[in-house]
Amino acid sequence: MCGIAGYYGTEENFTPDLLAQMSRCQAHRGPDSSGDCLDGPVGLVHQRLAILGRSHGDQPMTTSDGRFTLIYNGEVYNYKQLQAELEALGYEFHTGTDTEVVLKGFAQWGSAVFDRLNGMWGLAIWDKEKAELTLSRDHFGIKPLYFAKIGAGFVFGSELKSILAVPQFKAEANERILYRYLRFRIHEDSRETFFKGIERLLPGEMAVISAAGIKISNYTNFVEELREAAKIQRPYDESAIAQYRELLFKSVKERLQAEVPVGTSLSGGLDSSAVAVIINRLLGTNAEETASVGQEQNLFSAVFPGSLNDEERYVDAVLERCDNGVKAHKILPNADQFKADLVDFIRTQEEPIISSGPYAQYCVMKEASKHVTVLLDGQGADEMMAGYIPYYFTYFNQLKAQGEYRKLALEVARSADVLARLVRFRVKNKLTAKPDVPVENLLNASFIANHSGEALQSTRNNLRERLLEDLFRNSLPSLLRYEDRNTMRFSLEGRVPFLDKDTVKFLFSLADDAIIKAGWNKRILRDATKDILPEMVSTRRNKIGFTTPENEWFKRIKNSINAIFESESFGKRPWFNQAEVLKAFHGYINEENGADTMLFWRLLNVEIWARLFLDEEADFTIFSEEAIDKSDMGASLPADPKEPLEANAGKELDLPVGEMIARRYPIQTEKFSKDSQMEDEITRYVLDFFKELEANGDTDDKQATEGHRWNLTISEKIIAIMQGRSWFTWEIKPGFAARKLSKYVSRTPAGIGLGDPVTMQLAINEAGLPRILFASAGGVLGKLAGKRGVFYNLAGANVRAIDGPTEYSVYPSNVSAKLPPKDPEKVAAHLKKVLLEVLPPAWANTFDGVVIMDANDIGRNALGAAGSHSLEHYEAQFADNPLGQGTQQTPMAVVFERPAQ
Repeated sequence: MCGIAGYYGTEENFTPDLLAQMSRCQAHRGPDSSGDCLDGPVGLVHQRLAILGRSHGDQPMTTSDGRFTLIYNGEVYNYKQLQAELEALGYEFHTGTDTEVVLKGFAQWGSAVFDRLNGMWGLAIWDKEKAELTLSRDHFGIKPLYFAKIGAGFVFGSELKSILAVPQFKAEANERILYRYLRFRIHEDSRETFFKGIERLLPGEMAVISAAGIKISNYTNFVEELREAAKIQRPYDESAIAQYRELLFKSVKERLQAEVPVGTSLSGGLDSSAVAVIINRLLGTNAEETASVGQEQNLFSAVFPGSLNDEERYVDAVLERCDNGVKAHKILPNADQFKADLVDFIRTQEEPIISSGPYAQYCVMKEASKHVTVLLDGQGADEMMAGYIPYYFTYFNQLKAQGEYRKLALEVARSADVLARLVRFRVKNKLTAKPDVPVENLLNASFIANHSGEALQSTRNNLRERLLEDLFRNSLPSLLRYEDRNTMRFSLEGRVPFLDKDTVKFLFSLADDAIIKAGWNKRILRDATKDILPEMVSTRRNKIGFTTPENEWFKRIKNSINAIFESESFGKRPWFNQAEVLKAFHGYINEENGADTMLFWRLLNVEIWARLFLDEEADFTIFSEEAIDKSDMGASLPADPKEPLEANAGKELDLPVGEMIARRYPIQTEKFSKDSQMEDEITRYVLDFFKELEANGDTDDKQATEGHRWNLTISEKIIAIMQGRSWFTWEIKPGFAARKLSKYVSRTPAGIGLGDPVTMQLAINEAGLPRILFASAGGVLGKLAGKRGVFYNLAGANVRAIDGPTEYSVYPSNVSAKLPPKDPEKVAAHLKKVLLEVLPPAWANTFDGVVIMDANDIGRNALGAAGSHSLEHYEAQFADNPLGQGTQQTPMAVVFERPAQ
């Protein structure tokens, strides 16, 4: 795969320097080589990711007579057959690449060659003799191609960034497209982009640019051919299944052609699982094409342990079915990594996207690029085989319109379990009585008025027409853009075997029973692969796909999202109603309305996109874009700068406690783990503190410390971590009971408690399911009686003290769930004894003891102490949480008390 860009015309700045800048903007698309061509009014530039003919296929490539020059981004899988045809016509080939075949095919057949190609591409061919520049995009629009008019000239590129780099082009929002996205959740359904003045070639289109201007046309009748094929309604039988299976295997095999390593994306869904297992079966046949796969098939999956949308069990079932050697790579995207990557992710996509779901794919591609250069996946199967629930309703409406009431009744009955999930979701929303949040409420009234004529239209009673709409307009184009950007961001080529011309045409020739029958969608794919797929995958009815646990993530990073919505730049946009957005978001966080995350994602995405591409200056500090690899979930993040004898930022050293003044010195430490030696680590930090105090303490420090009693207060978090009572969230596997019970727990403002399946599972592990169920029942009765805290009184103190991960906590607490420390009183007593043995006499004589404290900005709870005061007294010393609860990284404090003056 590659990146192409260029210009046509004699405008100012249409120079070699401009070509170089356009090329730099998409260098990630082709890191292996680059080249350019300048000829009269045309400039062409190419970035190459070498897949075939690696040592001979550099571009631009020109015919031997100098007439035609090609820059090409894509792969044509039937190039060997076309090469044979051209050789029979007298052409010679020297590079072993599909690029040379496309070039000489155009020389022989002109633009008619495009309809002969089976593959994916975005290309430009300069005809020196006619002084014409031809642009072309593949039948399905798998590969992108954009263009814009600049004065009397034109510029084009594989990515929008190359056009935005042109000095004469001023980036402005296309407010019509922006409105349709915010209002209807749709984009990529027309030639227009989110940038005013930049357009895309649509699937199956070509453009001819000359001195006379630009002429856009279809080079193919492929969509009409599919409509005609749909009229055939070939009976669905075993021979049809066998032929489809043969075509699908052939398509997968063709897409393994490469001189670089090839891997497979595996989400656990039916489509990607089918591709993965077909490749594994082909490995067993020693097919020539599988050489690119190697001895072990690399499979890449995003998993979300503990989340409702986790598909790991399906991934594991597929892995077990692969008999010919696999190497599984499981990627665990998380909220903190998402927050750190968010700006780059949105910059990568170039235009707003429908949800954060493609971020899971972004993470998969990032990891895959370390192991392979080509990746196959299951994109496109849903749109051609009715993979989404709305297709059922289109089919039902079709049967009704056709008067097939008996068949309609049977289909509705046999689809009951699929439809029930949708009904349950809607009924649940009604029963909760939470008010809906119409998107119109969150948009600027003038913005709405300016676009009041916009509407969303789709076919409702013709299944094949609806599939065609979604294949070429409403759904698949955006998914293909997501995949193109995510793969190319990491110099990876994505291939989609379901989007094969011959396979799709055959599928459309079959009766509707091949697509939906007896409540089963994708029927022919299920039947064609049922002998090679695990039954639990082959018979799946719950589609998930590449998604993220967006609801969990948004509540975790809610402070950052809220800061965006509160920002001055968000408020000044002419598209939003800031006050209503903030009101709705606060209601969502507090579970007071029925808003979903996709609504807030669109607002967030547009604001960050505008800062990136429209604003001259933009602030992204909230996303912490330091030059640090955030994929370690914060393990490498440095602590906040702090001098040893100073308070944390925003905190005070001194706090009145009755008739005394507590002087609290926070001790900054390294991060702790279960391998840390508790006694050694704590004594080291305490002794270092007193050395610092004696060497650098000023008069104020001496007055606050010398001769006064002191204690060491330690955060319970690090004690639990060192005791091995803290687990990464992905190490905890929530069961059915944990998932159900956690839904009925109200989350605290800090996001702490049992309102998460992970922490609820910890509670069940600690207290046992019977006790948790008993406590839950007691809690319900207690609420009815107006009593609070009944659940925790019955569940026990250890359950009360369970902590889940919080956005602001330092690693590993930001990605962990933990139980309280075991025997905190004994731990405090033991540490007091250890410290008394090593402290200098002056400090040992005034040492009061050790306190184990659970404190945050909401409250504090002394869990255990070995000292002369009550637990309540120690809690009062920490009334303002002087340790902080984030990147201060100060989990201990030396606390002195002196009489108030």
